Amino acid sequence: MLGEPKILVVDDELVVIKSAERVLKSEGYQVEGALGGREAIMKLGQDNFDLVFTDLKMPEVDGITLIRWIKKTKPSVGIVIITGYPSQDTIKEALELGIIDYVPKPFTPSVLLDVTERAVEWIKGKAPEEKKVQEEFPPAMEAELERVIREFRQKPGSLIPVLQRAQEIVGYLPPIVQKKISQGLNIPVAEVHSVVSFYSFFTMKPRGDHNIRVCLGTACYVKGIEGVVSKIRDTLKIDVGETTENRKFSLEGVRCLGACGLAPVMVIDQETFGAMTPKKALEIIGRYDAAYVSSASAEQAGELAEKEG
Repeated sequence: MLGEPKILVVDDELVVIKSAERVLKSEGYQVEGALGGREAIMKLGQDNFDLVFTDLKMPEVDGITLIRWIKKTKPSVGIVIITGYPSQDTIKEALELGIIDYVPKPFTPSVLLDVTERAVEWIKGKAPEEKKVQEEFPPAMEAELERVIREFRQKPGSLIPVLQRAQEIVGYLPPIVQKKISQGLNIPVAEVHSVVSFYSFFTMKPRGDHNIRVCLGTACYVKGIEGVVSKIRDTLKIDVGETTENRKFSLEGVRCLGACGLAPVMVIDQETFGAMTPKKALEIIGRYDAAYVSSASAEQAGELAEKEG
């Protein structure tokens, strides 16, 4: 379905639309804006979009009404809420309608891009990956996952424990595993996905031997986490959400690590490191594989010298 994903941003504040457009277009997404639900319905009727970001509180046609219309007339379109007022009731209603995720206002570029990437992956259906997972899903692993689901099926608050056990069994939580849990616990798959994408200890991609998590929340963003992320990306030659070729390191961006007083923060496996700088981050990562980080740093320095020369 998707070449360059086409996104419609719906909000009654032009500044929000422009901010989202600036961030998303810089990453190659096709983006248009709509000042409210009525204009969004008109644009959706005239053109094809892959993903809609919508505010909830808007005059005339509010976000919930728009979501209902999209689900009825454009069911293949993915939906993400972008709101400054994410009440429990409205989020619950939106999840029941089948949204993918939500972005709180005000948002940082990193958070918006992280949610967008997850949403695009979700609406693609991950068909090739699901087929691969099914082919490589050992019967014993599948049987253990089904046993865990049966064990927790009748227990209240079972979703997070089942997701934790499933990740221990499979190693990560791809769409096919989320769908199996959704069916087994009789929970909407959008609710399962929302929990997986919200909590930083869950992942939808295979991880390396050591998982590097960087906090992209407001406190860390203000104190320079983007410079740290940029240095890690350039040195390890991976982007956020990817794993190095030797499967040694994974790099993950999360909304909050619960250590704002130590900002900017990085976590490797279960160990937390605060007051990060680009240099300090590489030194710490080097403790886990000095040879690999040293080689990657030397290669990066060589490439830089070649460009300057």
